[in-house]
Amino acid sequence: MSCEKCNLLFDMYHPSFHSHIASANESFGGLDRYHVLTEPERKAIGSICLLAGPITLLENVLVLGVISSSAMLRQRPSYLFIASLALADALASCFFTTSFLDFHLFQRRDGPAAYLFKLGGVTMSFTGSVGSLLLTALDRYLCISQVSNYKVLMTRQRALLGMLSLWTVTTIISFLPLMGWRCPTERSSPCSHLFPYVDHRYMACWVSFILVVLLLIVVSYALILWKAHQHEASVNRSQGPSVTQRMRMDIHLARTLSLILVIMVGCWLPALSFMLTDVSVSLSHDQQRAFAFCSTLCLVNSSVNPLLYALRCRELRAVLCRMLGRLCVSWGSGNGSGGQCKGERSSYSLAVDNEERTSRDAGATLQSVCEGMDQTQHNNTTEQLGSQCDRH
Repeated sequence: MSCEKCNLLFDMYHPSFHSHIASANESFGGLDRYHVLTEPERKAIGSICLLAGPITLLENVLVLGVISSSAMLRQRPSYLFIASLALADALASCFFTTSFLDFHLFQRRDGPAAYLFKLGGVTMSFTGSVGSLLLTALDRYLCISQVSNYKVLMTRQRALLGMLSLWTVTTIISFLPLMGWRCPTERSSPCSHLFPYVDHRYMACWVSFILVVLLLIVVSYALILWKAHQHEASVNRSQGPSVTQRMRMDIHLARTLSLILVIMVGCWLPALSFMLTDVSVSLSHDQQRAFAFCSTLCLVNSSVNPLLYALRCRELRAVLCRMLGRLCVSWGSGNGSGGQCKGERSSYSLAVDNEERTSRDAGATLQSVCEGMDQTQHNNTTEQLGSQCDRH
């Protein structure tokens, strides 16, 4: 027998060799405790991810493309925050869909480093999304509370600095488990019953951080509603419109902000509740399966964000319509139908103009106030502010 075979047999019977093998089997065998979905549940959750993931990616890539193609939008701090939100949601659609399907649907058995890297990408994208929502809410509050000084206080450089700080903190927080804050695979304390290799203390800190950010968003929008009501009341006292018109404006604004908050809290609170419960008690298999479905609501929130924050902006829709018109003209010139496309492009522009003249809903008013206004227009009504600021 050769020396190499002797060394191999020695290593195989050495106690340390068996301990490494046992540790590896325990590590990968422990992952079976997290694969709790039944076959119908895996199909259902796979359908949700395969439907919501591509839609979320296309929506947010479209928003990023529209903002990056317009020099005017790139100069606005409000649209920079919306671009940050779109980037985070686009990353969430990629990281969450692939890692979630890989783990729950295909039951892939990754090692600690590979799994925590994927989980760090998911955590980074969702944390960046919630952080961008906070920047957007603070920007809107600053717009409506500091009307005359907004352009001085919120410059493009400060907006970029805020985004850089957000993504730096988000990246560090998200990859702390990969950098060493982890636990063994066994589901004994302090390991999570929802995520392999994740320490309970890290999960408690992350959930607390997200809850604080969500609370700040809710408080910001409550202050926005209060400030808008005060401004509307002061202007109405000077100009004397009917009480019914003022109440109608307040109701529209309250409905818009309530819709934003209900969707955000409704998508995030179920998953965060399960994660907080996991910190204190041991979850059953039924609760683990329920958490898997609730976590997909976070992806649904990323698919709704472009509709609530980006495509409701009239200037962004106008740029999008012009892009569609140019694409139509370029496509029509190659197919001999340029005249028809020019007519369609004119119809796009006409539709945008009509929309800007007739749109008086509270959401558009709030966004237009935050997109820039002249100090000489400070005493106009909220609706007049919206229509005049959109022309800047």
